[in-house]
Amino acid sequence: MDFQPTEDQKNLRAGVRDLLAGRYGREALRASVDAGAGVDRALWRELGEAGFFALRLPEAEGGVGLGLPEAVLVFEEAGRALVPGPLVATHLAAGVVPGAAAGTAVVTAFDLGGPLVAHLGDADAVLGAAAVPAGEPVRSVDPLTPLHRVAAVGDVSAYRGAGALLTAALQLGSALRTVELAVRYAGEREQFGQPIGAFQAVKHLCARMLVRAEVARTAVYAAAVTGDTGEVAAAKLLADEAAVLGARDCLQVHGGMGFTWEADVHLHLKRAWVRAEQWRTAAQAEELLAEELLAGELLGGEPLGGEPPVVGLLGRAG
Repeated sequence: MDFQPTEDQKNLRAGVRDLLAGRYGREALRASVDAGAGVDRALWRELGEAGFFALRLPEAEGGVGLGLPEAVLVFEEAGRALVPGPLVATHLAAGVVPGAAAGTAVVTAFDLGGPLVAHLGDADAVLGAAAVPAGEPVRSVDPLTPLHRVAAVGDVSAYRGAGALLTAALQLGSALRTVELAVRYAGEREQFGQPIGAFQAVKHLCARMLVRAEVARTAVYAAAVTGDTGEVAAAKLLADEAAVLGARDCLQVHGGMGFTWEADVHLHLKRAWVRAEQWRTAAQAEELLAEELLAGELLGGEPLGGEPPVVGLLGRAG
């Protein structure tokens, strides 16, 4: 079984990375933070023109006609760049809400499992609702993810699996980016006449970040291929952990600099906290996996008892 991206998939990922680097690099990110939270409509339309939202829509319906594996690679890059906005909800709304596929409409969703809705003020539609509901602004931990409290919550159960996987891909991109930030800083910052990356404690932090991120990457890619409910839950669980703990370790590598507003580390941490509550929380993922264990079918394996199945997060062989 080979889970390595194909050449076309690698080119797709590289193309999205180049697009975001040119259109939403660090200067644009910091400008968004300074200006206050909000969806950049021009960027949204550009993403739509690039096929970001219509990626999985059939070609007969004006989409690109690709699948979840390709969507995961694209969302990984968006997570790496910390692109703000309801990317997952708008992607899921392609073909359902007019304008979503083209990026001319901003669509959010009841994905926080309660009365809170992200980006409601910028939304043209809300998945699970007939109309955009009124909401009361609530202070958000992430400066680029505004929240509103609404009176009633709609049903998004039909979108939960794909939403959780794509959010996991965003978390994965953020986790991989914080590894890069930590390693770069560890090589540049000197103490006692040598880079801090030479110290064992810093090496351990960076190695731990990398291991978490790579394990999450394996889980996310596998879930994108198999589409298995349990594997999607495991992918979200591992990606949330990699993003949150990775950002915290990255902050530690940066030391006092990491606690300043000018550093980008806190933006990754705050976004990771919010995403960890979207579509499927850690507690919900753990409950789902526990149910599969009780049913004797953990991640597609054989009933418990006797020899354990040689199947892991990479999915079923054959």
